[in-house]
Amino acid sequence: MTHRWILKHLMQLPPEVPRTPAAHALALNLVTKMDLLRLKSVARLYARGLPPEVGWTDLLQEAFARVLDGSRKPPEGLPMVAFLAGVMRSLRAEYFRRARRAAARLPQMLAELELAGDPGIEAGDRTLDPERSLSTLQQLAEIERLFAHDPRALQIIEGLSEGWSPEQIRVRFDMSKTDYDTTRRRMRRTLLKEGLRMGRS
Repeated sequence: MTHRWILKHLMQLPPEVPRTPAAHALALNLVTKMDLLRLKSVARLYARGLPPEVGWTDLLQEAFARVLDGSRKPPEGLPMVAFLAGVMRSLRAEYFRRARRAAARLPQMLAELELAGDPGIEAGDRTLDPERSLSTLQQLAEIERLFAHDPRALQIIEGLSEGWSPEQIRVRFDMSKTDYDTTRRRMRRTLLKEGLRMGRS
């Protein structure tokens, strides 16, 4: 099944386009209703162990979305159900990789903000278990939520999450040392107020 084939069927959609990627694929006859039921079962299986905000429906819809936008193309001869199941498996693995990377970087971020980290975790530790990694990813998401309307803080978070030094962050985002230090102190005050530290919920 080629991307051109998908585009051809997109032209045949009714004026009222389905709202979700899965419904869209169903309208395109990429899958049948029975296929969709099977895929829902697979999605529930792969969603186990992921945090509550990442539900099985998220895995399912993201898999369909990647097929529909052409970023994931099914090889010739592979059944669509098997292919989409593989995409969901990859999405799950991708989420755990992000969680491990976040868990390895968070102690460095807290140290830079002069907040106490978890003494049981060393920066760059690659032996973190999935549960702790996911917990850390959730904590990072909460930190980003707190600073959602603070562009400078988000830039520092992004840089520290990537393992950059303060100097690299300032160069990357054209930030003066005064601006960086002022933002860092503001972040520290906010996080202390919220009680967000490693090992605390």
